[in-house]
Amino acid sequence: MRCPFCHSRDSRVIDSRELSGGDSIRRRRECPHCGRRFTTYERVETAGLAVVKKDGRREGFDPDKLRRKLRVALTKRPVGEREIDGVLARVEGQLLGLGLAEVPSTAIGEAALKELKALDQVAYIRFASVYRQFADLDDLRREMEGLTGTTAAPAEGAPRG
Repeated sequence: MRCPFCHSRDSRVIDSRELSGGDSIRRRRECPHCGRRFTTYERVETAGLAVVKKDGRREGFDPDKLRRKLRVALTKRPVGEREIDGVLARVEGQLLGLGLAEVPSTAIGEAALKELKALDQVAYIRFASVYRQFADLDDLRREMEGLTGTTAAPAEGAPRG
């Protein structure tokens, strides 16, 4: 592995840890030339899974794109990278488990929502508001009612509809 600092073609592994239940490995490396340390991640490359977008376009499944969107939903929430890695691994596993070469983007969104619902309800609502394109507060209220199973009371001073 090339050193990102001095670009030497040699480095040695000083620590390895499994992530996501063994689906990937985090390796801590040290460059013998400059002495600096850096981290690499290794995971199995899956057969090209294509995503069919709502408009019919196709693109390769990009777990990093989903990771970025999850991080936005989880901004300032008490959820760490290890938990995000777990969500990604489970969503990707569900998609691969379908046994299809192409999956609709809606399958990814719904799988992510299911995971977020169990992990963090605020992040779930954030993700759902973008994914399901909430048009107004009524859409948000309906989603929250589905989440809690109760009717949300209007905020104090809010008009009753």
